[in-house]
Amino acid sequence: MTKIPPEDRDRLENAFYLPMVLKVLERDQIVIEKSGVKLPRPYIELIEETMIAVQRELAVVKKYMKDHGMKVVKLKSDEAFTLYLFVYKGYEEQHNYFNPRLRNHVENLLRYYLIGRLKSMSPPSSGLIRS
Repeated sequence: MTKIPPEDRDRLENAFYLPMVLKVLERDQIVIEKSGVKLPRPYIELIEETMIAVQRELAVVKKYMKDHGMKVVKLKSDEAFTLYLFVYKGYEEQHNYFNPRLRNHVENLLRYYLIGRLKSMSPPSSGLIRS
């Protein structure tokens, strides 16, 4: 049983999901810059603006975590799973994530930051703990 409220767990998860989103955007930017797309600038601008939005959100998450005694540490990873340590107000919990689930949620976040935020949609939650 976790002692971490769902809202704080989402923040802890965003501390590792959002950097993954940034990494995907950085790689995609390089691919578009090197591609033969006739007009790459609008795509590059969209990616850059999206990266700025993700970086802003990540800064908010990091500040909140610092202010509330929260920390995430990646412990280990293999082909199937990634293990994270959540430190929450003195408590430590280990959480194991199935890598395809991580990838799928990063894709959902990417969709939100590229499209949804422009349509005023709510960011996706990992959906593990909901009442």
